[in-house]
Amino acid sequence: MLKVGVIGAGHLGKFHLNNWSEIEGVQLVGFCDTDDANAKLVSEKYNLRRYAEAEQLIDDCDALDIVAPTSFHFELCEAAIKKGKHVFVEKPLANTMEEARILVKLAKEANIKFQVGHVERFNPAFLALQEYKLQPMFIEVHRLAQFNPRGTDVSVILDLMIHDIDIILSLVKSNVNYISANGVSVMSDTPDIANVRIEFDNGCVANLTSSRISMKKMRKMRLFQKDAYIGIDFLEKKTEIIKLNTPEDKNVFTFDIETNSGKKTIAITNPNVPEVNAIKMELEEFRNAIVNNTNTPVSVVDGFRAMDVAHQILEKISKANHN
Repeated sequence: MLKVGVIGAGHLGKFHLNNWSEIEGVQLVGFCDTDDANAKLVSEKYNLRRYAEAEQLIDDCDALDIVAPTSFHFELCEAAIKKGKHVFVEKPLANTMEEARILVKLAKEANIKFQVGHVERFNPAFLALQEYKLQPMFIEVHRLAQFNPRGTDVSVILDLMIHDIDIILSLVKSNVNYISANGVSVMSDTPDIANVRIEFDNGCVANLTSSRISMKKMRKMRLFQKDAYIGIDFLEKKTEIIKLNTPEDKNVFTFDIETNSGKKTIAITNPNVPEVNAIKMELEEFRNAIVNNTNTPVSVVDGFRAMDVAHQILEKISKANHN
């Protein structure tokens, strides 16, 4: 039985507690939360011990799930790793690049399982494309949210855009060549809306727009590659593939278009979108990596790379705003 402790029982932490309680082979040993009133409610609802000290909880568990604010990630991860505990930490990995570098080093040296909570990797709309060969050369992303004071301790880049940065880095097997960015602080002290262009060595270009001051919600990614257009709607959990028709395409909607090189048949496919709980799945995969001694699906290095690009973007925005 894998003993798991959770640090942070706020909005997202409660989702984690709910899911851990349903995962086989896991014993929730307790949680740690600084808010007394919230902790009392959580303790009663889940019949779970509240730990006053994180260190005691770390001692009593095999794996730690950190859902605390980003500013606490480093000290909690470091304490757990140094005691040989497996770590799951919500994105972003850490508060600064220096902290992130140290965590990568510590995790490798300790030979523990470390997973970063980039939950969109487990979004059903994205999972629907697992069998499809994705080699995008142009990517367009819009991630828009209505304003919510929760999460504004970090910029919109580290709060929202980092989801898409992580997915793009997982898809484009090439190094980042150049980044241009601009952003504006409207409701908080850090950028609330930003537009970014990332160019890769292989020629792929990604345009990303993120806002947390939008009137409506949107989480869409569009991929363009030599043979297809792929649309992913992370919010509505829908996926669409539009490409030239091939003999192996079965049960697809087709139509003909005239081009300079003759008539082409276009096929539209809606891949089967699995019904999965993304948070539960990422936690299950973390458990599986520990139990089966396999790699975590989103490693500490993945978390570091997403953070690295996010911080380069923040640097570009800062320079642009001071010119």
